Amino acid sequence: MAVQGISRKNLQLARQIGIAFSSRLLINTSRRFIYPFAPALSRGLGVPLTAFTTIIALNQFAGFLSLIFGPLADRWGHRSVMLLGLGVLVTGMLAGGLFPSYWPVFAALVLTGAAKSIFDPAILAFAGTRVPYERRGLAVGLLEMSWAGSSLLGIPLMGVLMDHWGWRAPFFVLGGCSLACMALLARWIPKSGIRRMTHGGPAGFAVALKRLAGERTALGGMLFVFGVSMANDNLFVVYGVWLEKSFGLSLLAIGFATTVIGAAELLGEGFIATLSDRLGLKRSVILGGILSGLSYALLPMMDAGLPLALTGLFLVFLMGEFTIVGSISFFTEILPEARGTMMAGYFVAASMGRVIGALMGGPLWLAGGIWAVAGASVLTSAAGLAGLIWGARHFRR
Repeated sequence: MAVQGISRKNLQLARQIGIAFSSRLLINTSRRFIYPFAPALSRGLGVPLTAFTTIIALNQFAGFLSLIFGPLADRWGHRSVMLLGLGVLVTGMLAGGLFPSYWPVFAALVLTGAAKSIFDPAILAFAGTRVPYERRGLAVGLLEMSWAGSSLLGIPLMGVLMDHWGWRAPFFVLGGCSLACMALLARWIPKSGIRRMTHGGPAGFAVALKRLAGERTALGGMLFVFGVSMANDNLFVVYGVWLEKSFGLSLLAIGFATTVIGAAELLGEGFIATLSDRLGLKRSVILGGILSGLSYALLPMMDAGLPLALTGLFLVFLMGEFTIVGSISFFTEILPEARGTMMAGYFVAASMGRVIGALMGGPLWLAGGIWAVAGASVLTSAAGLAGLIWGARHFRR
């Protein structure tokens, strides 16, 4: 009977992880499909391409909403906040499809960033509550595969939909599928078994944020993700122009390079899911930070030919994804009584790093090419790693 009970519990958890994965796949696809299809969307709406680059910039800042909704997950319960995030996504996607003009679409795509900022801290806090620490890397690694899945599966599917039924089709499909995920989540994700903060109202936020600022390991984690996110986006915004200038690649070929990045992300997430629990999450994150910095250092030396350059990019994003996903798994255990707050701080720090990294990349490229960009990424990665080692020195699990 005990074995049957354990098997039933594992089956329920697997179902919940599957629903969460599907929900995050839809959120990530909604967030990312604007990047390759911005020209088609701008033509469909009759607006300049720069109108969509504004949306991309605003989506980066949406990550700061995590600081509000992460603590709410600790107060309201994880399921309630996850449903809110999906509800925001459904509203945005259906509005963008039903009202085909620039401002409704603008609002729809900004709402996708808000949906991700609401949903992600809640689902990761939920995983931290439901999955034992010894299996946390597997669970979070599986959830994070939805990021790579959006580039390998979701975005190509959006291209097929747009090619056959026009630019509005993805909005209806993503909105409808997200509504279905809301129903599944409401049915299968439990209300019970969730720790809540003992303080209500504004005082609850103040207490949670004070605890976050006073926890050395939490601060070290935020410094770490700030540094590695800055390093990643510093390169991400210029790798296309590097490939174009150095090897004369067309837009189609650069798109293929993005597939290489998606494969690297998937492999990195797979490594975390299969290896990190054996190595230990803390050890895995530190190892990933070291290897990530080394991959940036090697990249400028790999521009002798296109295959070597693509190999270099593959290594950079493989190590980067391994490091980020491992750190997410690790930091779900730092403030177990306020996991939503901890993950909110984590995502806000990551958003700050991405914004600054994206702003750095262009000027660094103009000043010194790939050597300057890669050098800055090495330095910011090293600074983040130093923050992690400082913060997690006394963490023993």
